[in-house]
Amino acid sequence: MCSYITHKVRVEGSAKGASGWMRVDTANVYFDHPYHAPMDHALAIDLVCQADGAKERVAIELSADSARQLIAAIETALKEGEEAHDQAELAALHY
Repeated sequence: MCSYITHKVRVEGSAKGASGWMRVDTANVYFDHPYHAPMDHALAIDLVCQADGAKERVAIELSADSARQLIAAIETALKEGEEAHDQAELAALHY
């Protein structure tokens, strides 16, 4: 049974699709039957630019375990990156 439960999130950034880099403003996130990945269920993320009519998309399908590992890696990268940038800004203020 497909649930068709989709969470739409406003995002700000870029993604590289089939025809090169594109602006993205929306992420559609759902856990359901994948289109391509060889598994029963997958976490799917489609990145689109709704402002441009969502003509292109960049999509990923991950196993639940892979998605959780990716979430942890994103959280770690954000934390460490923000701390490093904060330290660099503090050092620059002391010069």
